Amino acid sequence: MPLLEPVPLIRAAIEQTRMLRLMYHDKQRILEPHDHGILNGLVQLLGYQTDGKSSRRLPNWFLMKTDEIVDLQLLDQIFPGGRPTATGNHIKWDKLFIRVKPATQTNSA
Repeated sequence: MPLLEPVPLIRAAIEQTRMLRLMYHDKQRILEPHDHGILNGLVQLLGYQTDGKSSRRLPNWFLMKTDEIVDLQLLDQIFPGGRPTATGNHIKWDKLFIRVKPATQTNSA
């Protein structure tokens, strides 16, 4: 039975709004980590993939099982924070470990 614990490097990336590079299903992906938690009894990561390989058009949302992630790397590149979803809804996690803070809006006078 797998441990249902957060992945420390993913937690750090979300706290620091830093991009991740990883391999998932034999494809290198670069993404903004947004949500990390337990869904359907598995520890998962929801990210906004901005670069790398994908079978879908990028950028796009991507949900992945953390036990299938290989070569996880925290990048120096930061991102602004949470993005709005097309529907305005979030995943209903069984347990949410951490969610990125919303992007801050700057108003110029």
